[in-house]
Amino acid sequence: MYDASELRKGFCFLYKDAPMIVVDVTFSTPTARGGGTIAKTRMRNLLTGQLLSESLRSGEKYPPVELERLAASYLYSDSEHLHFMESETYEQFRMTPDEVGPASVFLTDGMEGIQAMRVGGTIIGVELPDTVILEVVEADPVMKGSTAKAQFKRAVVGDGVEIKVPGYVDVGQRIKVDTRDRHFVERVRD
Repeated sequence: MYDASELRKGFCFLYKDAPMIVVDVTFSTPTARGGGTIAKTRMRNLLTGQLLSESLRSGEKYPPVELERLAASYLYSDSEHLHFMESETYEQFRMTPDEVGPASVFLTDGMEGIQAMRVGGTIIGVELPDTVILEVVEADPVMKGSTAKAQFKRAVVGDGVEIKVPGYVDVGQRIKVDTRDRHFVERVRD
């Protein structure tokens, strides 16, 4: 059992009958007499993907959830599902885009470096790499004149994902994009 004061980023536990993973946690100790430590947590429901912010008191116990992370790759999509394969066993599994979450727009055929998450023998989700390399298929022209600060323009990468890129990025170039918040990281030189 985890005590609320022992929680750390990445810990998995059962909260309100649902498996959760700690995304962020901070601790505070109230100055009131007898006040125990409070863990202010941001946690993600591993079944629904919902993000919760909760304050948990020291002394409250939570059962751990055994979360396995397996190397996987993305194969292809059909009209309803995204198909993946575990790298070690070559077992295939499928998920809907909603189950994968907003990062599903960054999947490209044959993509490796994906982590499948399994709880109790069932795949409950996948995590994409923090960054992916995509080709710019459309980009707005650069506005000339105001060069006092960095200019960003709209660009479309991959399957229609819009992001902001620096003015020097053009159509046909490959760029590294952060899958967590969709920001431009760097231009990739071949």
